[in-house]
Amino acid sequence: MAGNSNQEQINQLAGSVQLLVLDVDGVMTDGSLYFSSNGEETKAFNTMDGLGLKLLQSSGVKVAIITGRQSDIVAQRAASLGIDIIYQGSDDKLNVLDEILSDQGLNYSDVAYAGDDLPDLACIKKSQFGISVPNAHMLVKEAADAVTSREGGRGAVREICDWILSAQGNYDEAVSPYQ
Repeated sequence: MAGNSNQEQINQLAGSVQLLVLDVDGVMTDGSLYFSSNGEETKAFNTMDGLGLKLLQSSGVKVAIITGRQSDIVAQRAASLGIDIIYQGSDDKLNVLDEILSDQGLNYSDVAYAGDDLPDLACIKKSQFGISVPNAHMLVKEAADAVTSREGGRGAVREICDWILSAQGNYDEAVSPYQ
């Protein structure tokens, strides 16, 4: 059921996730690149996504970032969220994911991977739970097990975190301090 965001299927696939791997441009951001007049790159991140990632990590799920671009702002965002598994400037994302899994003692059956473009395709296909955003390339959406309702940079990562927390029975506990 590629490309279908059926809740029963999401619960089944997300229930065993131990590692969420995210692309940056187009998933954690809307994919826009902003450059100042002196060439400094900036990006806009969603605060709801950030809280979702913190809640997910508090539940015991690890988070990693693999991005094809190199950016100080991504390193800063990862550090602010407590994400210490970060690979930048990686053209071969599947090779990087293999390295992460080896380092973490995990398998593809433990992984949810969210991406939006062709460099993410192999990781989405090979992971237990391949996820796309609605503004992703057509081939990526077709290969994904689920497509978020929210676009990259506009709450898609939070939606993914909520899916995993719910599937693992941790959502109510995660949000209880805020109720």
